[in-house]
This record gives sequence, C-alpha cells and structure tokens, in this order.
Amino acid sequence: MKILSFWCFSLLFTAAIATETAQDSPITRIAFGSCANQSAPQPIWEAINKYDPQVFIWLGDNIYGDIRKPNRLIGKERTIGPWRNSPRFVPSSEAEMKVRYAKAKANPGYSRLQRKARVIGTWDDHDYGLNDAGKEFDRKVVNQRLMLDFLDEPLDSPRRKQAGVYASYMFGPSNRKVKVIVLDTRYHRDPLRSDGSILGDTQWGWLENELRGPHTEITIIASSVQVISNLSATTGPLFYMESWGRFPKERKRLFQLIQDTKRNGVIFISGDVHFGEITRYDCAVGYPLYDVTSSGLVQSVEKVFPRPLRFLVRLMFWYTPNTMRVINDNCRYRSCTYGQQNFGAISIDWNANPAAVRLEIRDVNGVTALSTNVSLSELQPRGSKSLTDPNKKGKSQRHCTLEAELPGITRYRLAVLVYFIIAVLVMALVGLIIGVVLTITACVYKCKVD
Repeated sequence: MKILSFWCFSLLFTAAIATETAQDSPITRIAFGSCANQSAPQPIWEAINKYDPQVFIWLGDNIYGDIRKPNRLIGKERTIGPWRNSPRFVPSSEAEMKVRYAKAKANPGYSRLQRKARVIGTWDDHDYGLNDAGKEFDRKVVNQRLMLDFLDEPLDSPRRKQAGVYASYMFGPSNRKVKVIVLDTRYHRDPLRSDGSILGDTQWGWLENELRGPHTEITIIASSVQVISNLSATTGPLFYMESWGRFPKERKRLFQLIQDTKRNGVIFISGDVHFGEITRYDCAVGYPLYDVTSSGLVQSVEKVFPRPLRFLVRLMFWYTPNTMRVINDNCRYRSCTYGQQNFGAISIDWNANPAAVRLEIRDVNGVTALSTNVSLSELQPRGSKSLTDPNKKGKSQRHCTLEAELPGITRYRLAVLVYFIIAVLVMALVGLIIGVVLTITACVYKCKVD
C-alpha cells in the first residue's frame, strides 16, 4: 500500500512538473482560422497538424449554425433583390446547433489538433446564430453556452457567467510572454451603419484593464472581423463586408486605447471574409499595426466560381484599391490576397536579436501563400510623430491613408468599371435585339414583295 501511495504521489508530482514546464515554455508557433463549414470536407487540418502549433485560435464561424435559404429573385418567397420579402438566413434550433457542433468536433483532423495544442477562440455571426447579427439577436444566451461547450470551457469559467465570450490568456516565461485577447464582436454590437458600439461598455472596460495589465513582449488581439482593412469603403455600393472600419468611432477608440496604455507588440488577427490578407496601418499608435486575416478553413471566395473563372476574382482583388494591404515579394498572386482555403500562422523566433515574428497565410497543403517578417523592435512606440503623422512622406505613406479618405475617382473605380461593363453588355444586347428585329422585318417585307 505504501509503495502504491508513493507511486501515485510520484506520478502526480511528475505531472505537475510537466504542466509547469509546459506553461513556462516559450510559445513559438500559433495557428488560427475561421469559416469552417462542418458539412464540407476539411482537409486543411492535416496541414495545420503538420505545422504543429502550440496554440490554435478560432476566429469565428467555427460552424455554420444558421440556415441559408435558396436565392430566389422572383416568386412568392423572394430572398434577394430590393423587392425581397423573406430573409435569406434564419436561425437553427438549439438541437440542430448541437448536432452541427458535434459534427465539427468529431472531425478526425480537428480531434488530433485538440490533443496536441491549446485550443481557444471566439465566435462570429454564423456560430453566433444568424448572419450579420448583433446585440438584437434573441438566442445569444443559449448559443453562448453551446459555443463554450464546443471549446471545452470549464463549467466554473467566468466566460459562462458573463455576457459575451471575450477572454484573455497568457503564455510563456518571463521576457518571452505572449498575451492573447479574444474579443466578442457580436454580443454587444449595435446595428450596421449606426456607427455605434461593437464591444459594449462592459467589454470596453475589461479590454482597457487587460491592456493596462502586466507587460508582455507580444499581445495578439483576435477579432472575428477585420480591424485594419475596410474594403467596404471601396467595394460599395456593389457589396459590403463587416469590419471595424464600418464603425469608425469604435476603431479610433481601439487605436487610442492601445496608444494611451502604451501597449507594445500588438498584432491583430481576424477572419470572416473568405479570403486571406495581411494589412498594416502605420499612423495609429506610434508603430505599425498588422492585421492577419485568415478565412476560411473551408469557405473561400474562389470556391464559388468554376475553376476557369477564378482568375476574375484575383483580377478584382488586384483592381480594388486598398491602402492597407501589405504588398511584397512573398505573395503568390499580384493582388497579395489569397482566395482559397487557408489558415493563419504566427512563428516567433525568440533567439533572433532582436526577436522576430513571421506572419503567414498558408494554403491547404501548408505552403505559404502570403507572408511578412516583423522585428519586435519595430512594434515599439517611437515617442515621436514619425509614424503617426498622416502627412509623412516616404515608403510607408500608403499605410497611412484610410480607404475612406481616397479620392472618389480612385475609391469607386471598381463600381465604375462594373457598371460600365454592365452598360456595354446591355447596349450590346439591345443592339442585338434591334438587329434581329430589323432582319426579321426585312425578311418578311421581302417575302411579301416576292
């Protein structure tokens, strides 16, 4: 009995030491992603497991829990067009949400990742319960519980008692600490076009406390929607996407908070848009802010087009003006976007002098599609106007102009091009119809004469 007791004590002691060592080990590989339709094949988990991340961060749309109705332009139930009379998306029942979460969790690749890495994350609209929904959604309390069950959140976790799924985590030993803050951009968000609040007063107060907390070398802020890029400013009125840029007061408040708290080493990660992108803004906090957008693990913008037409998507990305996108030689396509299945990766080289971070978007095979290298020494407030003056000239000028500040002829060139093409096609169609009518009329007249 004594031998058995000694053996149990030794085992517990060894496990405790191992846990402490794991907590004190520096984090060098972080993976993240969004938009994983549970009903579709998910081969990308193999690439993520090969990357062997220590931490994986869900950025939302972890499942597609709402129901999308078919596109109907005419008929009794019209779901698209200015004359639509029925919503395109409707929520699922609690039972159906559970089924979809169970299916996502049972994926062999994801199960293997869970055994190897610490999995954390937030949600976006489709796992929140309804496309583009905010604080008005009436099933958010129940769906919060289901989402936290999916992440295996402990039953006594503060996240289960608060309104929203925001949380923070600390990894690594002293002088190599990484803080991960995951935001909830759904539970308290005001309606689109309102320029109201995204986070709500309680979450804003919590975020300020987190940013004023103990120093860390790197602070990763995870947002389900893009923070830096505001493509809607240049793609409208053709189509719009959700982002912090559509709530300019909130985005300005976020940047101001980072500057006021003197938080160094901040990097944003985001999802939602069904393509990968790395953006940068130099004129906010005294050093460059990067936003690595990874979307989606399954859903992707090129996937909805036949393979021969996918070049049109890349052409559109290239033609759409974007002042924030990082353009370098490490891009697979000239547009420096990636519209196929992808995941995000952050690699940290603590042994470099100074320490360096590599930001990547990787494809379904784990091959880099977009990347940029950043020294941690660059992510420190300079204490001067060199990186905060919008009138600054030089190479980083393009990263100091918001999309909404572009001249109209540049900002709306995509819409002008599309409307011009449509006008030409309509005119050609009308000309063809007139030509056919004239030909038939001439033939009838000739037949009568004969």
